Amino acid sequence: MNSDIASRILSQTTLDASGPFLAFAIGVLLLVFLELFRALQPLRSVVFLATLAAAAWAATRTMFGPELSVFEGTYVANSTTSSWSLLFVATTLIAWAFGRKYYREEAHLEGEHDILLLTAASGMVLMAGSRDLLVFFVGLETLSVPLYALAGFRRSRRESVEAGLKYFVLGSFAAAIYLMGAAFVYAGTGTLQLSGIQARSDLLEQPLAITGVAMLVAAIFFKISVFPFHLWVPDVYQGAPSPVTTFMATGTKAAAFAFLLPLAFALPVQSAGLIAAIALLTMAAGNLAALVQTDMKRLLAYSGIAHAGTMLLAIAGIFTDPELGGASQAILFYMAAYTFTAGGAFGLLTMLEAQTGKPVTIESLRGLAQKRPGIAAALTLFMLSLGGIPATGGFLGKYLIFSVAVRGDMIPAAIIGILLSVVALGYYLRIVVAMYMQSESETQTIPAESRPLASAMALVCAAMVLVLGVLPGWFLTNVR
Repeated sequence: MNSDIASRILSQTTLDASGPFLAFAIGVLLLVFLELFRALQPLRSVVFLATLAAAAWAATRTMFGPELSVFEGTYVANSTTSSWSLLFVATTLIAWAFGRKYYREEAHLEGEHDILLLTAASGMVLMAGSRDLLVFFVGLETLSVPLYALAGFRRSRRESVEAGLKYFVLGSFAAAIYLMGAAFVYAGTGTLQLSGIQARSDLLEQPLAITGVAMLVAAIFFKISVFPFHLWVPDVYQGAPSPVTTFMATGTKAAAFAFLLPLAFALPVQSAGLIAAIALLTMAAGNLAALVQTDMKRLLAYSGIAHAGTMLLAIAGIFTDPELGGASQAILFYMAAYTFTAGGAFGLLTMLEAQTGKPVTIESLRGLAQKRPGIAAALTLFMLSLGGIPATGGFLGKYLIFSVAVRGDMIPAAIIGILLSVVALGYYLRIVVAMYMQSESETQTIPAESRPLASAMALVCAAMVLVLGVLPGWFLTNVR
């Protein structure tokens, strides 16, 4: 029996399906090995980048082939999961690049930082491909536990330790709620696999199963920072190191949405109205709170909450959208545009605060265009994309999301969502006005040293935002 299990695990199909996860896992082990020998530690960056390249290559192998289902149907690899895996690679690379030369007091812990980053990325891949509630939970914790440590990585700073502790406590509650929900769903339906739950959808009308599904969705809503489970986001984002905030703002949302999409197909059709209402409340809460923020990380944190609500509107449209796969494609495109937009924006904040260690505020950005025109131009592009201005990836992402809502006969929800998106321009344009139309501030935070890797990554993010906005065909054709 043991040889039979081993042969199935080592089969070509299994290796192909789990290729990105295995690449991240092997990369983690190699980095741990390098930490044992001081002479080999200069190779960390090479191993890290090689791991990301291997994970990207493994993802492309299954992107254009048939769907692979392994481990008794609990894990799948297809074009959609491969696209998510490539997005996770991009998210990890962005966070890593902006994190170089950022840490001062923790510079000797750079190896541990990279190990935690790759471990979290492996959890994302597992979450995206899981089709079983317990497999998803394993991926969720593989992502969450390293993130708790990364959020509190700057142990000499109270705000970082506080962010890590808050995230750990609240994340633990969310994990417990998820497990209890999974137990209730199993008691009501007799299965933990999404396909089995969908096949027995009539059993979801039982009170026990309904309670279980509600608890599952609530736990996932915590991870994507949806109302009313969003209050932890500003404090954790503000206290965590900025490269970690970059990773959390993009990768965590992407991984949770990757699983929420297939899970939504197992939910009752009657859920559409409730999900749409939560989406609009999330957009309202995020945008209205962001209007009064002065700290840039808190502002972008509330902005991220609003963007999570926008994507959730497409989840509501799954039930009534006549175009098969339209919601999945819309969320994938939106998440890709958001990854490069928010990743670039948080990355620029990382560059601005790297030297002084002081938080970046709107006040400190006044007159930035006069001394750092490149940073100001890139930050302007990212703000315009987040606001949904045409010729940017953010605009087409919003267009695709609201198209799903319109096709699903949720026109009032789409109109309200568009109006709330217009409200967001109030705080995005305030940043642009401060950089270009106000005099220089005495508290302005300007990086005093050259960071070529971070500058190159900012340029890549800006280029991708424009490419996704002007030439989206290559993405929409190959990703579904």
